[in-house]
Amino acid sequence: MGEFKSFSETDIRDVIFVFRDSLKTYSDVLNALNVYPVPDGDTGTNMSLTLASVAEELETSDDQGSSQWEAISHGSLMGARGNSGVILSQILRSLSDSFAAAEEIDSEAISMALKAASEAAYGSVMKPVEGTILTVAREVAEQALEIAKEDISTVDFLEKIVFEAESSLKRTPELLPVLKEAGVVDAGGAGYVLLLSSFLHVADGRPIPPPAEMPENMRASDHLAVTGLTEVGELRYEVMFFLEAPDESISDFKEDWAGLGDSIVVVGGNGLYNCHIHTDDIGGAIEAGIRQGTPNTIRVTDLHEELGDHRETLEIGGGNTISVTNDSQSATAVIAVVAGDGVQAIFDSLGVNAVVRGGQSMNPSVRDLLQATESISADQIIILPNNKNIIPVAEQVNSQIEKTVAVVPTRSIPEGFASLLAFDPRSDVESNLNPMKEAAGQVIPGEITRAVRDSETTVGKVEEGDWIGLDRDGVCVISKSITEAAIGLLDKLLGPDHELVTVITGEESNHEQTEEISEWLAENKENVEIEIHSGGQPLYPYYFGVE
Repeated sequence: MGEFKSFSETDIRDVIFVFRDSLKTYSDVLNALNVYPVPDGDTGTNMSLTLASVAEELETSDDQGSSQWEAISHGSLMGARGNSGVILSQILRSLSDSFAAAEEIDSEAISMALKAASEAAYGSVMKPVEGTILTVAREVAEQALEIAKEDISTVDFLEKIVFEAESSLKRTPELLPVLKEAGVVDAGGAGYVLLLSSFLHVADGRPIPPPAEMPENMRASDHLAVTGLTEVGELRYEVMFFLEAPDESISDFKEDWAGLGDSIVVVGGNGLYNCHIHTDDIGGAIEAGIRQGTPNTIRVTDLHEELGDHRETLEIGGGNTISVTNDSQSATAVIAVVAGDGVQAIFDSLGVNAVVRGGQSMNPSVRDLLQATESISADQIIILPNNKNIIPVAEQVNSQIEKTVAVVPTRSIPEGFASLLAFDPRSDVESNLNPMKEAAGQVIPGEITRAVRDSETTVGKVEEGDWIGLDRDGVCVISKSITEAAIGLLDKLLGPDHELVTVITGEESNHEQTEEISEWLAENKENVEIEIHSGGQPLYPYYFGVE
């Protein structure tokens, strides 16, 4: 094997996947380090979700005819979560632009790209704070420009900049008192060390160690008690949205936001921006976006509520589990029944308090659901069965417990997603029920699965092994081909007024099949937008939600 001199496009692709895997591995470490200014989500989780979006876009970039540089840029913008994720997205977008313009991705090109990334990261933040990922990125970039002038190999160059990143990270507590008081380094900066270590791993096969150490037996909640959080971050809400607006209007938008809060990050370009702020004025933050353009995919998080969050996983019967988050501020909690890691991640992101693993062929019992309700501190609870067979089971829980338990009778995962968009944790069960039922009713669900036996249906004979498409009334499509069944089902579900199809892919689906379905939609349903999520659910390769 010859000396490693420069990165190819494939090498950079590998760097992204290694970085994604490293964030998954060490996300708990980053989460526990997260102390400043408030835990708006968890740093490790947010950075990991951002990279998952980039990786997913990269995996489909060839099929979509887009370059990997476009995939990295677009995936990081659209997938960015939380303050740390949005800043990281700007770093990745800048690196991608620099590498795309470079004749050769060698030490010099990397040093220039790191400088551009640091400048872009600082430019995206209204009030940069030293002792954070911004400092680590800047100090590394400054040293990289000098190291690149040395007559050393690319691997030696990378080894030196990883060392500089680790040294800069160790200095962050000296710049940020809240870190020093807690005895930790900056979480975002630790994530940045993983990025640089990923370059070295691809170039030389070096293992990627934990980016930082935590004081023994210290959790994020312990850190917050040490720092006196109310003094560090008094603003209550995190507001995030995508803003479609002319580029020239963004300066005025940032000025409007500057008077509404802090932790302001606005990244993007060419008419689309990912916007993040901590504020007490939710309406004002959204109205500022409306004055300049069109906000969409709006997410609001109560940061003070997050301080009391604690997620744990409980084993229950039948191989199922309950994943629980307790929130002391919510009047009403939500339990959702789901199958598939990706589906659970989406429900988690939508704010459910407990997830019971179950679904088709693994229906949870009344005891399982009762245990989930008992594990939640709230006295009022809504259950989302997300399966018609689980609805009657869920309806038995209220009579078995002193808490108030109601059921929104969702029969599918897309209906469960939609119902949560109308959920208000600060309102009681009674106030939530009708809005959530109405929201679920606006979605037309569809499912693709394989027949397990011969059967007669209203649309013909089904043979074991056939792919069948189901709507609310049962089997409506039969085919030997999974894609033909999916396309046939969508053709029946979609009407002239529909605007959005949500596709949730399961274990038995693959990229080629999903791409064929997407192409059919693009060619035959021009006015319909498609959103694709990796659900990982068994038995059902595709869930569809039509709105």
